[in-house]
Amino acid sequence: QLQLVESGGGLVQPGGSLRLSCAASGFSLDYYAIGWFRQAPGKEREGVSCINSRAETTNIADSVKGRFTVSRDNAKNTVYLHMNSLQPEDTAVYYCAADVDDGITTVRAMCTMPQWFGVWGQGTQVTVSS
Repeated sequence: QLQLVESGGGLVQPGGSLRLSCAASGFSLDYYAIGWFRQAPGKEREGVSCINSRAETTNIADSVKGRFTVSRDNAKNTVYLHMNSLQPEDTAVYYCAADVDDGITTVRAMCTMPQWFGVWGQGTQVTVSS
């Protein structure tokens, strides 16, 4: 069974940092592109960052550019979202998603199409508040 499990969320003060992890089980991430999405109450799901299977290309949403980065460690079957300078508007449930990297769809496009991804994690809550 293909599964993604997010971890690393929590409560953090404005200006703080968190690192989210997305661990895969039941399959190898070697050939999968990964997307990080977030959804705040009453808002649509937003693509935060996407990374292709070999970490050659990444996409970062304008709303988090300069503060968030994405990386992956295929040996650990895990992808990370590094979040710095967190602000209250970053409060949301964060999801990771995976699908086979077809080598055609760009990471920019992936991040605009959550429906492109077939495997989703359960989400982890990130709350930024003083």
